[in-house]
Amino acid sequence: MKLYTLGDVPPPVPAAMRLRKPLGPEHDGALGWVEAHFGARWRSEAGVALANRPVSMFIVQHRAELLGFACFDATARGFVGPIGVLDGVRGKGLGAALLYACLHDMRAAGYGYAVAGHVGAPGFFRRVAGAIEIPDSTPGLYGTLLR
Repeated sequence: MKLYTLGDVPPPVPAAMRLRKPLGPEHDGALGWVEAHFGARWRSEAGVALANRPVSMFIVQHRAELLGFACFDATARGFVGPIGVLDGVRGKGLGAALLYACLHDMRAAGYGYAVAGHVGAPGFFRRVAGAIEIPDSTPGLYGTLLR
């Protein structure tokens, strides 16, 4: 899906929560959290995003508890995702804030648009970012993944 809102400013997260990039000492913990809640493939992508310089991963937290994450430039340059938010806090705008944080960083780096590949929730991307499906783009990069 192509996203058209790269220039938008991220919406705020609720006051008790914080959206930011993880610091170096948090990388292993963040990767373990991603794998525990979303699986090994997303952990791999998050690892790439954390290895990028600058880091291309955002997290949202409440106190010391991680609630969600989002990456870009993990599968390929110009790709946004994966994005994951714990089930218990979905519907509070955290996914949208994470997506817009990624898109804003991408715009600042000079990207004109973003691609969300292998989307599990296309309605989220349409609603939040005005995404449209790219015709004949499936399976794209994901067609030859190691199983």
